[in-house]
Amino acid sequence: MLNKIVLMGRLTRDPELRRTGSGTAVTSFTLAVDRDFKTQSGEKETDFIDIVAWRTTAEFVSKYFTKGRMAVVEGSLQLRDWTDKEGGKRRSAEVVADNVYFGDSKRDAESGGYHAPAYGAPAGGNRADDFQEIEDDGELPF
Repeated sequence: MLNKIVLMGRLTRDPELRRTGSGTAVTSFTLAVDRDFKTQSGEKETDFIDIVAWRTTAEFVSKYFTKGRMAVVEGSLQLRDWTDKEGGKRRSAEVVADNVYFGDSKRDAESGGYHAPAYGAPAGGNRADDFQEIEDDGELPF
């Protein structure tokens, strides 16, 4: 059986490191992931996906990631059934992260070069202006 998820999105808040009663590190955060298609009105929609990271992955995320940083998460989907205060049956889904990688550069994060779009609104701008021509001197880089 296969349960593998890869997501790329921006953190909606700073992750907070906690410890279980036995001292195991755990952190949870939400990733805002834009959908690949637009609605009939021309807007892109965003999904907000709950992520949980354990042990060294939790410590890594809490140390190096902050609100607005782009992250790539590899993990698996976990569904949990629970009962609310009124006795109603509920189900929630979250991704248990196996690995978390940087999805943007350190320079972008530190220089303030990233300006977060309003979630739910289409991101504007011409991304082609962000690229520079690379001069080819005929030498291989390795």
